[in-house]
Amino acid sequence: MSTHPIASQRPITLEVCCGSFADALAAQAGGAPRIELNSALPLGGLTPSEASVKLVRQHTSLEVVAMVRPCAGGFCYTNAQWSQLLAEISSLLAAGAHGIAFGCLTPTGTIDVSRTSEAVNLIHQAHATAVFHRAFDLTPDADKAINQLVSLGVDRLLTSGQAPTALEGAPLIAHLQSTWGDRIEILPGSGIRPSNAAQLLATTGVSQLHSSCTGIIPSPAAATAAHGVNFSVPGYAVDTMLVVDEAIVQDMVNVV
Repeated sequence: MSTHPIASQRPITLEVCCGSFADALAAQAGGAPRIELNSALPLGGLTPSEASVKLVRQHTSLEVVAMVRPCAGGFCYTNAQWSQLLAEISSLLAAGAHGIAFGCLTPTGTIDVSRTSEAVNLIHQAHATAVFHRAFDLTPDADKAINQLVSLGVDRLLTSGQAPTALEGAPLIAHLQSTWGDRIEILPGSGIRPSNAAQLLATTGVSQLHSSCTGIIPSPAAATAAHGVNFSVPGYAVDTMLVVDEAIVQDMVNVV
């Protein structure tokens, strides 16, 4: 695999995946310039509230890319879900988001061209950044899919290189960057930590990284589960919470 100039020789942007206003504060304190703001990260990230976008804009200098995803599961939406998605784009842009991350696929997993075009046009009317998220990683033909996104005017693509982690998908990410990177920004994400960020930058040639920078903090178990009643997310420990860790953000910033 070919290598590219190390991070210190070119400017690198770190985007931190945040699930709340509190996460955004930690991201800024750690030195990150940009965030992707979500809700419900244990579900893969859903649309954040207008209030959270406004709070981040009022109390930080962060560039805010807001996730627009009205429901968990796949990315093939009913008409009602799509109407909600478009309404959420409009409301989050009005709340001050600098960009919108979204994705929509057909039942066969290909890019939904007509709906993607509709969303991109709506985002660009507000002079905001249109980001197609990791729905791309489910498409059957990466080059065909990214060609469609470029043709539709998508500004940035968040991808793990169609692999569980960006490090595993590095060969495809490098290909996308070298082949398409002059027409669309390539943003690797999934499993990126301070320990592997430099390696990913060196092998792919990208100029930005997306990381959750998560740490684990204790949560009051009695506020989550008691009397056999459990409101914790299935698969997650009752007595812990995942949050953006300021120290890990600082470590990532130092690496890039």
